[in-house]
Amino acid sequence: MKKLTLLALLLVMGGAGQAYAQDVRYNFDKQADFASFKTYKWVVLNGAPPLSDLVDRQIKEALDVELAKKGLSKVDNDSADLYIGYQSAISTEKEFSSYSAGWGYGPGWYGGGWYGPSGGMVSGQTSTIYVGQLSVDMYASKPHSLIWRGVASKTIDQKAKPEKQQKNLTKAVAKLLKNYPPPVKK
Repeated sequence: MKKLTLLALLLVMGGAGQAYAQDVRYNFDKQADFASFKTYKWVVLNGAPPLSDLVDRQIKEALDVELAKKGLSKVDNDSADLYIGYQSAISTEKEFSSYSAGWGYGPGWYGGGWYGPSGGMVSGQTSTIYVGQLSVDMYASKPHSLIWRGVASKTIDQKAKPEKQQKNLTKAVAKLLKNYPPPVKK
């Protein structure tokens, strides 16, 4: 019984650690020549829910910094090699935590005695977890086709100070664009 309780505790703690990590996924057009892309322009994606001007500016600034590290320059005209747009969303999940409140008498081995958790008094609580998601789409200006898409997800603390929120955004964008341009396999 003790081993089972320890295993359950380890699984819960392992899952909690993963819940707070950033999850990044990406996909790309294997036929695209990523070395030919040098400039980009911001575009608004159809159907993307609008954000406040402040949040929009913060996301674009974080992406601009990482894209510059990748050798891309931002332009404001239609001569850009890439059109880049993003979408963001916040969803909620419920988390249930339970724990045993003590030890007691149990049936034990060999007919009785005091051997561990009683299985009696179990307490628990639920909490709401907020998960933020940022997806970035890159379109080749010619022939107007999607060539790269990345999505970053992370649990967020909506009560965090602006500095902490900006730090999390910067880290998420850096991790999101880690695989741009995609690795070339020979």
